[in-house]
Amino acid sequence: MRRTAPAEAPQRPDAHLPAGGDTRSGGREPLRTEFPFELPRGYVDDAGVVHRTGVMRLATARDELVPLRDDRVRENSAYLSVVLIARVVTRIGTVDDIHPGVIEDLFASDLAFLQDFYRRINAEGHTRAAVTCPSCQEEFAVNLAGGRLGES
Repeated sequence: MRRTAPAEAPQRPDAHLPAGGDTRSGGREPLRTEFPFELPRGYVDDAGVVHRTGVMRLATARDELVPLRDDRVRENSAYLSVVLIARVVTRIGTVDDIHPGVIEDLFASDLAFLQDFYRRINAEGHTRAAVTCPSCQEEFAVNLAGGRLGES
C-alpha cells in the first residue's frame, strides 16, 4: 500500500525552504512528500507511447530495507537501485503501476536521472542543482523537477 500526499510543483527554486507567514507551523511550509519530475528521454510503453513526466515520493525506512531481502538484489547488488526506484516512483506519464520491470525498461540516462533525483530529495531535501553557464560562466540554480526549457 502506498501512502501519498498530493504533489504541488514548486513555484520557485527555493520552495522547500522555510517561509514566513504561517505561524501554525512555526513559519514553515508544509512538508512535501511528492516531487514531480521530467525524464530526459522518457519511458516508452508497450504501445510505443513516450511518457516523460512523473512523480516520486519521499522514501521511508521500509523502502530502503525491503529491497535488501529481494533475491535479485542479493544476486546482483546493482539491482538495488532498480527495486528502490520502483518503490518510490508513483507515476510515469499515465502509467501508475510502477514495478521493477518498468524501471528496467527505462533508458540508462533516465535511470541515472531518477537515481540522482532520489538522492536529492531524500538526502539533500530539494531538487535544485548548482550549474554554471558554459558561455558566460555565471553560476545559478536549476530545478531538476522539470519545467520548460530555459526555466530555472
